[in-house]
Amino acid sequence: MENVKPELRWGVAQRLEFIEFRLFWEGHVNRSDLMEQFGLSVNQASADLNRYIGFAPDNMVYDKSARTYVRGLDFEAQFLEPDASRYLAQLRSLSDGILDREDSWIANLPPYASAPTPVRRVNPVTLRSVVGAIRRSEAVEVKYQSLSNPEPRWRWIAPHAIAFDGFRWHTRAFCLNDECFKDFLLSRMLKIRGAQETEASAADDSDWHSDVTLEIAPHPDLSDTQAKVIALDYGMRSGKAMIKVRRALLYYALKRLGLDTDPAARMPQDQQIVLLNRKAIFAHSEAASSFKDQT
Repeated sequence: MENVKPELRWGVAQRLEFIEFRLFWEGHVNRSDLMEQFGLSVNQASADLNRYIGFAPDNMVYDKSARTYVRGLDFEAQFLEPDASRYLAQLRSLSDGILDREDSWIANLPPYASAPTPVRRVNPVTLRSVVGAIRRSEAVEVKYQSLSNPEPRWRWIAPHAIAFDGFRWHTRAFCLNDECFKDFLLSRMLKIRGAQETEASAADDSDWHSDVTLEIAPHPDLSDTQAKVIALDYGMRSGKAMIKVRRALLYYALKRLGLDTDPAARMPQDQQIVLLNRKAIFAHSEAASSFKDQT
């Protein structure tokens, strides 16, 4: 993909990306699309379409009967890398109410839905305080509700990163009370008061800065046909796939993939995948469990 964006102002480059997005995913684009999305005048929208043609003359042709530009037979992306995961992420964000309809570049939305997940409320002021502490390399005092104590307790933590386990948002932080790096759920932070300088360094969190690689394969008790389907699902090559994960997130990765228990505990059709390097990975199990909420 030829890179021409550095020569353009950000706003212009964004509009050219929009034209290309619509051509690739919808098959057509016209002036009104640009005018509605970016609030442009007729002349500016026409100028952007002509500018795009100048960069990629084979990517779209004008259909007089439909009165719109349509994707050319020799279309080749110039301004963006077509990405199915980004397209689906927009659908998911719309479904979850994170993205407003007018902010999506998708013109004709296909019917879509997602399995509901419990909402883990995070106070925006709490998040702002944690992110601010990360930026300033400070410690903050938080009133935290854990599972191990019936009443919330105040404790000093020095956060250095934000993490998502697939369901919940956490901050990775050095706990000054317990003198170790831990995981704290943002939704369990009830209050934050005070901040102070700290000598805790994110560079000392070795579990956060090191990776382990999961080697997965179809469950051996699946039929050949079923194994081929699972291999296709996970993009496996030669019967296996490699998944790199931070050692600090290993506990969550194993749990989410259903690899944290004996594969014989579930039916092969339910388990679907197994961990080929199980022995090596579970040698890291102590480190993996250190990331989950222990407070």
